[in-house]
Amino acid sequence: MEKSHVVLSLLLVLLFHVGIATAVKTEDGSEAWGYVPVRPKAHMFWWYYRSPNRIHDPKKPWPIILWLQGGPGASGVGLGNFEEFGPLDVFLKPRNSTWLQKADLLFVDYPVGTGYSFVEDVKNTTLFVKSDVEAAKDGTKFLTEFFNRNLTLQKSPLFIVAESYGGKFAVTLALSALKAIEAGKLKLNLGGVALGDSWISPEDFTSSWAPLLKDVSLLDGNGFQISNRVANQIKKQIAAGKFAEATDTWNELEDLITKYSNNVDFYNFLSFAEDDPSSLSAASELKQRIAVKRSSPGGDGDLYSLMNGDIKKKLKIIPPNVTWGGQSNSVFEALKGDFMRPRISEVDELLAKGINVSIYNGQFDLICATKGTNAWVEKLKWHGIKNFLNKDRTPLYCGGDKSIKGFTKSYRNLHFYWILNAGHLVSQQTIVIFLLHLFVSLKLLLLLPT
Repeated sequence: MEKSHVVLSLLLVLLFHVGIATAVKTEDGSEAWGYVPVRPKAHMFWWYYRSPNRIHDPKKPWPIILWLQGGPGASGVGLGNFEEFGPLDVFLKPRNSTWLQKADLLFVDYPVGTGYSFVEDVKNTTLFVKSDVEAAKDGTKFLTEFFNRNLTLQKSPLFIVAESYGGKFAVTLALSALKAIEAGKLKLNLGGVALGDSWISPEDFTSSWAPLLKDVSLLDGNGFQISNRVANQIKKQIAAGKFAEATDTWNELEDLITKYSNNVDFYNFLSFAEDDPSSLSAASELKQRIAVKRSSPGGDGDLYSLMNGDIKKKLKIIPPNVTWGGQSNSVFEALKGDFMRPRISEVDELLAKGINVSIYNGQFDLICATKGTNAWVEKLKWHGIKNFLNKDRTPLYCGGDKSIKGFTKSYRNLHFYWILNAGHLVSQQTIVIFLLHLFVSLKLLLLLPT
């Protein structure tokens, strides 16, 4: 090991133990990253990109997007950043469709133990969060450290945008942040929350799988009956508050669906895992989703190698004993008792507080199927839900293309987007729709097309 790396490692250990946040930024200030010790021996990693298009206009404050990946245990710093919409792709080539064109980006490996975030003693399971609410406390600690020190960023509205299990993180973090703001402990302007194919109500999703697959001829009567029986068992377990047991049954149901559908892809039910070796099953992302490979000229696109190689070298502050994604399984296991807990009431509370909530779902997603999303939205108790449900949808188009790309419906601060021809990874697949319409619903007037 080089001497400079040894000195840096010793410095990091000292900083961690005395509770000081560590941060590094590029010379031009376009990027910054660092660690926040959210608890003793628990360190959260973040990476901030300043948009080259950022303007300073009090009438149109420039937005910041905080991205929360799913899993739990999947890395936003790696997956959302390099796989979906960050400035560079997995081959470190510029991405033309990066969201950085329209907003600053803030990626966080959330919760602690995900990606580069880590606990110092992996054998001490109490260092990993056991619930979304515990994760939100750590997340609020991070936001306080990040925003309270920067007057410029305090003026920018923060939009928490999430994917998959990240939606549960997003709504609990938003509520925790609001309480801190109201108490005067957090200097932050919360602009809204966007939930992309989010695991808000596990019961509604697992109950949707068998009927949906039968309707599209991917399950026969026998497969439907067996799968539906297990889904009903999950429903009873959730009602009884037996969430850990429900997680085990969820695993059983996934195996049954896979068997009777002949390996349907949980991310896109029009595909099959055996037809596409690079296709990701639901379990691979929901449990860790760390070693993603893409084939392309000029490189093998191995995200795991990239994050533990070139990116780790660039960042410099990652402790030598920390492997990107190395603690992901521990994160999932620690949250096993909260994995199947619904967060519909948290969405209700955000709506009641006047926070903009946008929901977007891919037409061909199975794991967080639109059928299930529709079901949990109809369970909302928010005073405006009846008016929302009674409204007709509006078709969505892109530029001069006259073909319909999706549908949308809005009432007051609730917005829903049905995205056609997309699966679970809507944020990666439908960038134009997302930018031109979802951001508008969040009242990012700066992002309106000119």
